[in-house]
Amino acid sequence: MTMAKWTVHGFDDYAAYLQRIGANSKEIIGVGVYAMAKVIADNIKAKLNALPAVSNEANIATYKQGYSRLSVEEKKGLLDGFGVAPMQDDNGVWNVKIGFDGYNSIKTEKYPEGQPNPLIARITESGSSYRKKTPFVRPALNASKKPALEAGKHAVDQKIKELGQ
Repeated sequence: MTMAKWTVHGFDDYAAYLQRIGANSKEIIGVGVYAMAKVIADNIKAKLNALPAVSNEANIATYKQGYSRLSVEEKKGLLDGFGVAPMQDDNGVWNVKIGFDGYNSIKTEKYPEGQPNPLIARITESGSSYRKKTPFVRPALNASKKPALEAGKHAVDQKIKELGQ
């Protein structure tokens, strides 16, 4: 009876390659993460830009009738408050958050500094008792999956080439 023998050639070169990448891993990962985030953020912003909006006065009138729509001021607040947070390490998982921050210009008794943009985004996306849902984040995410992965892969490959690794 004979035993099979398997020889791996070039493993030392591959191990050295991985070690070199390890020295620049945060930089390489960051380029890929931000490339993916850009594709997703651009798609969300495009979907948000495409949403219909009414004047705030028209919105107040319809709100009193039991329903409302996204107002021009709310939409502007969402566009101004939209962004990508800095990359962070969550126990070895590198990620960025894409979302809404800040307040819009519509001041109310309940919100004297303006309505919170994250709240308006959630109400627009999911609906509420007085507003029909108008999804724009979920469709943008679904449409962005493959292009974002491709952009991340391309950015990582390019960065590795730039670093001469």
